[in-house]
Amino acid sequence: MSKVSIIAKKGRGTLVILSFLFIFSAGIRIFLGAEQVFAAVTPNEEKPNAVKEEASPVTASDAKLDATLKAFQEREERVQLKERQIERRMKALRIIEEEVDQKLEQLKAAETELRQTLSLASTAAEDDLTRLTAVYENMKPKTAAALFEEMAPDFAAGFLGRMKPETAAAIMAGMKPGSAYTISAILAGRNANVPKN
Repeated sequence: MSKVSIIAKKGRGTLVILSFLFIFSAGIRIFLGAEQVFAAVTPNEEKPNAVKEEASPVTASDAKLDATLKAFQEREERVQLKERQIERRMKALRIIEEEVDQKLEQLKAAETELRQTLSLASTAAEDDLTRLTAVYENMKPKTAAALFEEMAPDFAAGFLGRMKPETAAAIMAGMKPGSAYTISAILAGRNANVPKN
């Protein structure tokens, strides 16, 4: 036998097997189709259970489908509700943030105004002290000494510390020794705690 004839025989055998399978498959399909045709032709009274069995799975799957659909709709409603709540909170936060920004701007403006006022007050107070110191410096030392003895020692020391040393010395010379000593101690101690290099 030649190779060609062996291959031809094998090819025929394969064709025979395939033909047999197709015929077998067609027979099964015809058989199943005939059963369905017989079931359709048979009146419903003869097979009440069969109809119930067929209707039951369809009804059960419809009920499951409806329940699933309802669950999805409820979940979607909950998600939409949460989204609306989050949107409301975000709007409220934006409003609060804008209010905080406005308050901060107002605070900054008030702080600037307060600094200017304090600066003016500080300058005015300094001007007043300078003027008053000049008045005490221009007084007769004996008259100024009597006046400084009546003042609180800290207050008097503040003015004497601002005066020219010669004028302050003339005023202190006219004071009682106890008052002059107290004011001197205050003047000396004012810068005692200043760090030294």
